[in-house]
Amino acid sequence: MDFEPGWTRVSPGPDAVVAGFCHGRVVTVGERWLLDWPEAQPALAEGTEPVHVGQLGDRPVYVVELAEDRLPGAAELVALRDALLFQPDAPAELLGTAFQVQQWFQDHRFCGRCGQQTGFHSHERARWCGSCEIPWYPRLAPCVIVVIRRGDRFLLARSTRMKQRMFSLIAGFVEAGESVESAVQREVLEETGLRVSNVRYQASQPWPFPHQLMLGFFADYDSGELVLQEDELVEADWYHPDSLPPVPPPTTIAGRLIAAMIAELQAESRR
Repeated sequence: MDFEPGWTRVSPGPDAVVAGFCHGRVVTVGERWLLDWPEAQPALAEGTEPVHVGQLGDRPVYVVELAEDRLPGAAELVALRDALLFQPDAPAELLGTAFQVQQWFQDHRFCGRCGQQTGFHSHERARWCGSCEIPWYPRLAPCVIVVIRRGDRFLLARSTRMKQRMFSLIAGFVEAGESVESAVQREVLEETGLRVSNVRYQASQPWPFPHQLMLGFFADYDSGELVLQEDELVEADWYHPDSLPPVPPPTTIAGRLIAAMIAELQAESRR
């Protein structure tokens, strides 16, 4: 069944399912990534509230924080990043949405302007400060990610944050007052010492670490030699589609951008 993000103030009923998190990790039971509301309810952490995140078929989906000492007996905890990168059966869009909504809900329990406690907005997904009469919406941080092409090869790099030997793409946050195309050029130059041209948009994906909106691009190598920003990248090189290192799965925008570039190069080679 396809997940459809959404919002309602209706409390969960017995037919609801929940994405349960505990200390930032996904709570699984057996092979299930979602819990039925009746089994999750007794494990709710102190002070938590179920927050609606959408629909899975005809079943409403909520996100909750669960107390570790009250989890169901067969429960296990899975790091969210591991779930999205290495578990092909994980409902990536649902878990990512749920985690972002939960983080927003926890981070905005108090008004950032006056400090008073906030409540639910009456008719949209927002926390409402009655004193300031302002809403606090879930945050989104735009972030660019780019495939850099050089002839029949493209650049792959391994991040200092990636424990496994997996190669991905150059990425970074968009700064205030900056266009996304300028952000691509700046991030590439800062992290690799390369200059790129012909920046062209491809696709987007929300990414919950912590609340990114990934904007995917292709770009062409223009000039420069690889000089890596050592606090960001461990290694990088130009790769041909026939000899790739381990790359992210197609559940990620990095994986899909890499696949799209491979398809473009293969199509050109057949002409």
